[in-house]
Amino acid sequence: MKLDGHRESDNVEDARGGGAGGGGRGLIGGRGIGLGTVVVALLAGWLFGINPMTVLGLLAGGEAPPAPQQAPAARPPADDPLARFVSMVLADTEDVWREQFRLMGKTYRDPKLRLYTGREATACGTGDAAMGPFYCPGDEKVYIDLGFYDTLRTRLGAPGDFAQADVLAHEIGHHVQQQLGISEQVERARRRSSEREANALSVRLELQADCLAGVWAHHAQRARQILDPGDVEEALNAASQIGDDTLQRNAQGRVVPERFTHGSSAQRVRWFKRGMSTGSMGQCDTFRATSL
Repeated sequence: MKLDGHRESDNVEDARGGGAGGGGRGLIGGRGIGLGTVVVALLAGWLFGINPMTVLGLLAGGEAPPAPQQAPAARPPADDPLARFVSMVLADTEDVWREQFRLMGKTYRDPKLRLYTGREATACGTGDAAMGPFYCPGDEKVYIDLGFYDTLRTRLGAPGDFAQADVLAHEIGHHVQQQLGISEQVERARRRSSEREANALSVRLELQADCLAGVWAHHAQRARQILDPGDVEEALNAASQIGDDTLQRNAQGRVVPERFTHGSSAQRVRWFKRGMSTGSMGQCDTFRATSL
């Protein structure tokens, strides 16, 4: 990606080393966990039909335990290249979504991006690095332990800076859904549904966020020419590697579609490509689509 010289966002909070993470290791049942647990937790969530966002109460209207007050955060240090990278990606999403909302006659509220290690207090409960990056509508923040990018590259087989940017853009897609009232509507419907129906709604929500990430990429490329050769292939590979069918097949050797919560590899690729090729939010209505 060509981001050198691009502005950095003022909406990044660096809580690493000073928050609930306690030096970069989370605690579950009193035991420390390392980054290797990230993949285990993600696979378990997708395998058993549990959406990590749902576990944390991250969908609007979901039940969540009260969270302790967040520790103070600072701006990321200037000599941290990965923190600067996500800050520039966040700034680019701000530019795109401010303009897209303006065209709809709406005002885009910038989300915050909070960097943490291990565990972190959120308005949706305690977040854990084992859940991977996530968005909390209660405080309109995206949370990420940057160590997840090592997992994305080495264990999930999705290297590349544009793959990393796409992960963040997907979470920002959830922020867009939150501001448009989509997340709240879906959560209300999920609470009235069977487990299988609720999972199907989660799939449509996640595929829409994939499409919105593609919309961001379309407009960022058109306005600022951010892409290098091979970047799109990186994003499509990442979408493929984290499809529910691929994760289930790798984990248990078989695929259970009724337990999908994020969509198959083909679906995730298709909706990202749809958003990127059209640049139209109107093309991201997964809820009215007869075929995903």
